[in-house]
Amino acid sequence: MPSFARSHRVAVIGGGISGLAAAHQLLKLDPSLDVTLYESGDRIGGVIKTTRKDGFLIEGAADNFITTSPTAIDLCKDLGLGDELIQTNSGGGGAMVVSRGKLEPIPPGFMVMAPSRLWPILATKILSPMGKLRSGMEVFVPRKKQTDDESLRSFICRRFGTEMFERLVQPLVGGIYTADPTRLSVAATMPRFLDMERDHGSLIRGMMAGRRKKKHSSENRGGARYSQFMTLRGGMSRLIDALGNSLPSDNVRLNSRVSDLSKDDDGWLIRTEDGQASHADAVIVASPANHASAMLRRVDTKMARRLSNIQYASCAVVSLAFRRDQIKTVIDSFGFVVPHIENHFILSCSFSSEKYDGRAPDGTILMRVFIGGAMQPGLLRMPDQQLIELAHWELAKLMDIEGEPILRHITRQTHAMPQYHVGHKQRIAEINEQLEHHPTLALAGSSLSGVGVPGCIESGQKAAARVIAGLQRDLVERLEAGKFQCSI
Repeated sequence: MPSFARSHRVAVIGGGISGLAAAHQLLKLDPSLDVTLYESGDRIGGVIKTTRKDGFLIEGAADNFITTSPTAIDLCKDLGLGDELIQTNSGGGGAMVVSRGKLEPIPPGFMVMAPSRLWPILATKILSPMGKLRSGMEVFVPRKKQTDDESLRSFICRRFGTEMFERLVQPLVGGIYTADPTRLSVAATMPRFLDMERDHGSLIRGMMAGRRKKKHSSENRGGARYSQFMTLRGGMSRLIDALGNSLPSDNVRLNSRVSDLSKDDDGWLIRTEDGQASHADAVIVASPANHASAMLRRVDTKMARRLSNIQYASCAVVSLAFRRDQIKTVIDSFGFVVPHIENHFILSCSFSSEKYDGRAPDGTILMRVFIGGAMQPGLLRMPDQQLIELAHWELAKLMDIEGEPILRHITRQTHAMPQYHVGHKQRIAEINEQLEHHPTLALAGSSLSGVGVPGCIESGQKAAARVIAGLQRDLVERLEAGKFQCSI
């Protein structure tokens, strides 16, 4: 059987979760590949970073992942981390929302954008009588006949009215995407609700139908279905470390920012900002869209232009810890969200140590406060100390907290959250159309279709499968043209 003179060289550009998943999958599918990972920073993992400090476990970005897709769980098990997977604590659950200056529980059965039960909506203090009446009228709102993309605000206001949007949907979606819902595409972010409108004529009827199918789900708390989330006992960096350890150490190049990609007779030419140049037979670009656009400007101008149109939001994550006796408000949820209409300076707060064990010493509670996003970007011009003080001031007011925090920590996520604005799905379809002209090139990352950890992993794995298929196709073409050296 013939063996080829050299193994195929694949470059993965970007050492975040998507790039790491791509590199791992490449070697899993074909161990003979020569895979090199380029990372512009001094560490792999991108925004995911776990910090241990004074007995606390602090997450700088994602602190868990949803399990409705098995992608992340399967990868953890594949890396030998199956025994480290933990679920959310069973003692709490649900989320709160700030309503007229006070924390109120999100109605049971209300899941991000729609209720699956009517009585909790009628009983909640969050909506006015007119707001409740308008929300209930959703069952009589006709389907939208046009198929053009629609903003999330337009979609919810059309079906439920403005109050439901402002008081419940905007803060919940804002907590996920840190986005401006007047620009956010409902088709790119919450397509299942479009399916409900199409299939049931009503989101309420669609949610109720789904609830009847899941009779085992009591949905006693509102917000996210926290039972569907998991994390790793030692923090999300355990996944990053395991992925890094699965790659040959000599093939991970830190502080290597790729400035330019081009094609030549040997395949792909990769240039880094320090003047280094190398070749690869295939390339996976797992960098943020703006960086990917700059790299690909000479390869495909249409693709580069569409990538450059994907915008990003920034936020600060302020972690604060208190002794439990400092907090006068009873904590029986996993966190709260803040509507923009309430005129506060924070987006949301997650009670990290209530969600998962091992996040804080006994007798203390660790909270993560999110500031900024697309709705309040100007706040991020404040220095770190002022952001920490702002987060403390907001928590003290909303939760009746006395005294100073026993821990303070801040992480800035600059241009880290892609914004799926109206037209995003069409933009990605056009990018994929251009990719058809480059079979040994693939894109991966949160800027495409999925901001969560499972979505990023899946995009990396699909990119790996794509370039392997492209290499096989390229190999056949080279053999047919007599351009590939092989030995017997």
